[in-house]
Amino acid sequence: MTTFVKNAAGRRVPSEVNGQSAFAYAGVGMHKPEGRKQAPSVRSASDYPANGDKRVADLETALKKCDLRDGMVISSHHHFRDGDKVAVAALQAAARLGVKDLMWFPSASFPCHTPVIDLMEKGVVHHIEGSMNGALGDYCSTGKMRGLGVLRSHGGRWQAIQDGEVKIDVAIIAAPTADPFGNADGSHGPSACGSLGFALADSIYAEHVIVVTDNLVPFPCIPWQIQGNNVDCVVELPSVGDPAKIVSGTTQITKSPDRLLIAENIARFVRDTGIMRDGFSFQAGAGGIALGFVQFLKTMMREAGVKARFVRGGSTRYLVELLHEGLTDYILDGQTFDLDGVKNLANDPRHVSSSPFTSYNYHGKGNFASMVDVTVLGATEVDLDFNANVNTHSDGRLLHGIGGWQNCLFAGCTVLAVPSFRDRIPVIVDRVTTLTGPGELIDVVATERGIAINPRRKDLLDAVKGSSLPIRTLEEIKNDVEKMCGVPQKPVLTDEPVAVIKWVDGTVIDTVWKVADQPAKSPPR
Repeated sequence: MTTFVKNAAGRRVPSEVNGQSAFAYAGVGMHKPEGRKQAPSVRSASDYPANGDKRVADLETALKKCDLRDGMVISSHHHFRDGDKVAVAALQAAARLGVKDLMWFPSASFPCHTPVIDLMEKGVVHHIEGSMNGALGDYCSTGKMRGLGVLRSHGGRWQAIQDGEVKIDVAIIAAPTADPFGNADGSHGPSACGSLGFALADSIYAEHVIVVTDNLVPFPCIPWQIQGNNVDCVVELPSVGDPAKIVSGTTQITKSPDRLLIAENIARFVRDTGIMRDGFSFQAGAGGIALGFVQFLKTMMREAGVKARFVRGGSTRYLVELLHEGLTDYILDGQTFDLDGVKNLANDPRHVSSSPFTSYNYHGKGNFASMVDVTVLGATEVDLDFNANVNTHSDGRLLHGIGGWQNCLFAGCTVLAVPSFRDRIPVIVDRVTTLTGPGELIDVVATERGIAINPRRKDLLDAVKGSSLPIRTLEEIKNDVEKMCGVPQKPVLTDEPVAVIKWVDGTVIDTVWKVADQPAKSPPR
């Protein structure tokens, strides 16, 4: 029977996750890693074709050559987002081979991956360690998955692979361009999706690697983001993904007046506190408010004659415009969020592909995230201690993955841009349903009803004294919203864990509990 302990954040977390001992979250910077990095088995070039041609007929042949067996870990990446055509195809090929109880380890999942539920029902996939939302999130939240879901940040996923916490048996890499040797690139070809940085750890540390492409070019594939020296097999498919579907509602600028007000106030805050200065840096997420912030900040930078040294992405056309207007020297791109970003990454040497190792990995000798001056992110809930939740909805169901959100909290100033309520449910609560990030790392919460600064940041409080910005406390904003919307009901959860949230260092920061069965409501009379 699994035992539970209270971690440093006061959350009940399991001491064992899917058969492995787990460390409880001990506080920011308190868990120190030990040991050496994980590595795949040593191989000999004599076991591979001397002419470098690693092509095989299909995914089933590739999986056989990679010795896929019951209970193994198969990974995939999400650069195509909802347009991915490879991950499910690979798992279905495993099903045709009669393989059972696989752990699927995606860098993220989307609605296009809903067929994995059928594979879980049939016993092909045992459980998922990766983001789950929509139908997959609901499947996990209602306790139908046989193992615990494990949600990690992008940097936390790299950490887990690098440290040997997750040992990938077979990595599946969807590549818009590749050569027969396995060198692969994401920024060129008919299905170009941009960076392949999320697949880099898989290619380096997995026991076997399969590159799947719909655009095979003669050796060498230049540039290459994935090196063929790490690849076992190359498979050609008619299409590996639909790049049009990397764009979603979360990568469009908001049209809501309230949310545009939030975006403008954050830009004013960055300007008025002196963060916006020559040579500064920033990162904005792909949400509508964050993209609006970029537009407002661009105008202020132009007016002040200020130029950023670099901006971090998720690249979008808004960052590309900033680069082309001479308002930043570089885009450091971890994930390409729209087709303007894809095109620019392919053609502009100032637009640089990066990976979670350089950007986010907490078990490395530093990373880019802590070098960013200000980052603007979203959240599902924020509590009065500035703790934040990005994983579950107000009813306790899994709603989102973590992405790079946790990793970005280490910026010089972290701003959460949130509406004060959604669907008449307040966003600011007494205690977050699920803890994704600790309040000590969250500096500012910006809503349409005011901007709250964490009392820990006395420097920011001093910087806005006398400002016309609507500076308030979280308590004041919360009270205003509850007068309008009322106090929301707490989610009804059982004592059965369905998933855990890992912190950036691999420790368990919180548990996601099974959603209780609710009696059907009587129809109105």
